[in-house]
Amino acid sequence: MRSEIAKRKHPHRHRIRSALGLTALAATVLVILVLALTGFLFITRGTRLQSVRAVGERDHRLAVTDPLFVPTMELLTRTAMPAGSTVELLTNGDGTFPRLWSDLRAARRSITVEMYYAQPGRVADTLAAILRARAHTGVRVLFLYDAFGAQNLTDGYLDSLHTAGISSAAFHPVHWYSLHRSQQRTHVRAVVIDGVIGYTGGFGIADKWLGDGRHLDEWRDTNVRIAGPAVMQLQAAFAAGWLDATGQLLVGPAFFPLPLLAGDSATAVHGEPARTRPRAERASTQHEAAAAATVVPQLAGVLHTSPGVGSGAAERFLALSLAGASHTLYVTNSYFVPDDDFVALLIAAARRGVDVRVLTAGEHTDIGVTRYAGRALYERLLRAGVRVYEYRPTMIHAKTLVVDGVWSSVGTMNFDTRSVAFNEESNLLVQDARFGAAMDSLFLSDLRFSTEITLGNFARRGWLERVKEWGAHRIARVL
Repeated sequence: MRSEIAKRKHPHRHRIRSALGLTALAATVLVILVLALTGFLFITRGTRLQSVRAVGERDHRLAVTDPLFVPTMELLTRTAMPAGSTVELLTNGDGTFPRLWSDLRAARRSITVEMYYAQPGRVADTLAAILRARAHTGVRVLFLYDAFGAQNLTDGYLDSLHTAGISSAAFHPVHWYSLHRSQQRTHVRAVVIDGVIGYTGGFGIADKWLGDGRHLDEWRDTNVRIAGPAVMQLQAAFAAGWLDATGQLLVGPAFFPLPLLAGDSATAVHGEPARTRPRAERASTQHEAAAAATVVPQLAGVLHTSPGVGSGAAERFLALSLAGASHTLYVTNSYFVPDDDFVALLIAAARRGVDVRVLTAGEHTDIGVTRYAGRALYERLLRAGVRVYEYRPTMIHAKTLVVDGVWSSVGTMNFDTRSVAFNEESNLLVQDARFGAAMDSLFLSDLRFSTEITLGNFARRGWLERVKEWGAHRIARVL
């Protein structure tokens, strides 16, 4: 009765309340619809894996030096690691781009490029000029870029590639009707030349990757140059991304040379054994000259991970690697935000006497909220004996891991849920003591330019820092 009287006395107020109620309902429905379309429950999920156990072993572990380790890794991550690949460790722009440009200029049949991050500048211009020049000589060139990470590439830049006969494609452009897959990005870096030389790592096509990684605005990164059977796996990762973006599945000897498929890494670009070609032609092939300088047959394979439902290859790789450490475990990662289960694996390693050290970005990080989310974990790690360092000179963007000086990984995978659960990623896995020694040396060298975070100093940080860490950690899964 009173409500009816109120309606008669204040009709405008009643209409305003009704309108506000309908607006709130509409907004709620819209939010639910958007979250459903973007797969909110998917992008906020954590990893499934909680522990690693080697049944029948006294300490319930499978060490990285155990003869069963590599076969187990191959089976559980679906990553073959045949012998015969040669791998060169490349650091920063100074150690990467001159070598990459040289290999690209020597291409004779095909070039495939898959890149998450690209931005206008000197690096992008150099790449475009080389690709156009090779395309004009008849080399088949394909350029795949992530629609989010490379959104700053201009139409003019892409048009210049098309005019030269280069095929390009965007990975998962954002449209209203495809929001459900907008969170799935290709974070892969894959450059393959003639199907015989490959590059992957943390680098992107942008000028901030130029330099030596020891000065401000010259990002510190780690990459690899690959020759041999592992190149085919990197090419397959590109082919998967190209299929997703274009609907076209790539096959044939221009992209997958038969000799390399058969495991012969010392074959010529055109497929015949190198020893049967004229000496002058052998000497002029830059691919083989570069590979000959570092002929170190290694067990190596490219781990290509894709999002899916349930446990994925990325988390199985990380878990096996962390659980397999017996002496040293050195992690370098620009975005270090492991979930609770991986924090537990790091702590377990430290408590069984492993020298566990983590090197991550310092104050020069490009994504501050991610740094705070990671720092929220520091106290737990430090109390367990894990040593944590932050890089001082500039942004460190490397994503590497080396265990017991023999098991190594270099690639694109960040130590966070986004990379582990729903990005396309590419990591080169290597089982080799000489390569592991180089990885150890590089890690320890970086520590000279880093600040170690001690429990005493970290405990004295201010309340505002603590609030930022708490807030960032609450949204860690969607960073």
